[in-house]
Amino acid sequence: MRRKTPVKRPVVPDAKFNNEHVTMFVNRMMYGGKKSTALGVMYEALDLVADRTKKDPIEVFETALRNVQPTVEVKPRRVGGSTYQVPVEVRSYRGITLAMRWIIQNARKRSGKSMAQKLSAELIDASTGQGASVKRKDETHRMAEANRAFAHFR
Repeated sequence: MRRKTPVKRPVVPDAKFNNEHVTMFVNRMMYGGKKSTALGVMYEALDLVADRTKKDPIEVFETALRNVQPTVEVKPRRVGGSTYQVPVEVRSYRGITLAMRWIIQNARKRSGKSMAQKLSAELIDASTGQGASVKRKDETHRMAEANRAFAHFR
């Protein structure tokens, strides 16, 4: 029997933009409990986004999250000794979590000077529907589409 799932804690919006997603993003980006460092990097990246796009940085950030957020994913499921990749709908909270995770991973992989520059470039790419993060989402959707035959194992 599975254990009870823990209650989701409320997220405190960040000080500068009063946005919960920014706080969630910073928490996922942080290394070794260094939140102020992660916050500094995030704010610097959003400033760079504002300079480059001449748009509201939070709007670009939210658009990037929406563009990277998957709607379906595949989960392995054992049926009679063989494992099938079963397509499953993604809940909105998990979708946002995956989007943030992918943006951070792909920003870290990029070649560039500072993390703030890499992150701003990744956010701009994701908001225009390009970049590695959006490619990852498309890949996930393609996998789910290819395994649609196993949807009845859900």
